Amino acid sequence: MQAHRRHDISDRIWENIQAHLPGSKGLVGCPANDNRLFINAVFWILGTGAPWRDLPPDYGDWKNTHRRFCRWRDRGVWEHLLEVVIVEPDFEW
Repeated sequence: MQAHRRHDISDRIWENIQAHLPGSKGLVGCPANDNRLFINAVFWILGTGAPWRDLPPDYGDWKNTHRRFCRWRDRGVWEHLLEVVIVEPDFEW
């Protein structure tokens, strides 16, 4: 993974949200090894305004990424993460 991309989340934000993500260690189900890559992929889409089909391949398959984005949206994961980061906003990011 290329951590130097402009739209990637900072280590500080990652530390704040990782325990609140689906598939986190200690929660029911399998741990998701790629949560950070997935979030970076979503932020790449949001930051560039590009269509899902233009997602760079090193972020993963665009169809699976879009499908997972929609599942998280439907389950309210994005709203929950916003509540987590709004407590300690990263104005630099």
